[in-house]
Amino acid sequence: MSQKKGETGQLADGGVTVIAEIGVNHNGSLESAQRLVDACSDAGADLAKFQTFRASDLASVDAPLADYQKTSSGSRGQRDLLASLELSQEQFLELRDYCHERNIGFLTTAHDFTSAEFVMDLKSDFIKVPSGDLTNLPFLQLVGRQGAPVLLSTGASDLAEVGEAINVLESAGLARSHLTIMQCTTEYPAPASEANLLAMVEMGKRWGVAIGFSDHTAGDTAAIAAVALGATVLEKHITLDRSMTGPDHAASLEPSEFSRLVASVRRVRELRGESEKAVTPSEEKNRDVVRKSIVASRRIRTGDLLHDGNLGVTRPGTGVSPMRWPEVVGTRAHRGYLPGEMIELI
Repeated sequence: MSQKKGETGQLADGGVTVIAEIGVNHNGSLESAQRLVDACSDAGADLAKFQTFRASDLASVDAPLADYQKTSSGSRGQRDLLASLELSQEQFLELRDYCHERNIGFLTTAHDFTSAEFVMDLKSDFIKVPSGDLTNLPFLQLVGRQGAPVLLSTGASDLAEVGEAINVLESAGLARSHLTIMQCTTEYPAPASEANLLAMVEMGKRWGVAIGFSDHTAGDTAAIAAVALGATVLEKHITLDRSMTGPDHAASLEPSEFSRLVASVRRVRELRGESEKAVTPSEEKNRDVVRKSIVASRRIRTGDLLHDGNLGVTRPGTGVSPMRWPEVVGTRAHRGYLPGEMIELI
């Protein structure tokens, strides 16, 4: 993998875990899935992520399609669509091994209980709770019992529902330090006006947990902004071609775009720095150059009273700081000064 992770799944250097969400953008093809893994690895992502499900267990026969699913497929119903996107457990094992070959982490989200048993046995860096299971108490209990780091996606939920989900996970045994709350908007692509990145920040403060962003907006602006606001995990869909038929392609980045996103995210994390305000090493050499000192603004003789009329402030800042102005004004000059000469305190 591109960066080393610690015991909780977070990057050991305090950076950002970038998840390239392949999801179902392989359109049911193992070959396409492997090509997408290649793209994820080449882009510098930390994890390539899929979705594991059995269509017959995930959706009833009469489950309707969401609007975004209707416009991107010719399926008659949700189960029909899901069946066309399903990969077998054997294929997921091949993909896990292929990710290892390509030096990128493997992650997949379980969407039903049968798939969950398989996925949790894979012992990936995280267990991802999809937004659709935020109110699935038995599923949350199962996840909480695993003792593994959890990404809790919060699409289409309110604050109270998120709090209830956290309580269930903790009651089942999950340590809060192992939880990352993922802000998410369940629409593909999601309107930028509904990204609600400040809700991500608020949830982190409210529950004292790590925060992340599962980005379904078009482009990369929201993702970069989320990292600037403190997201430690970023999830973004990737596709080989955004014009392909399928439910998630329109909300995805193509490989070259994803590469630029990863580079921007790494740069933003560097720019974000630390919370403590301090003089940086590069500033040390410039500090005295740009700061100022108290100087004589005109000729001053020994014993003259120092006052606003014969004192001034100019660069450099190697003399008495102007912050000590009250200490200087009202004293007598212990020696003579030429205009521009730095005043000395004794």
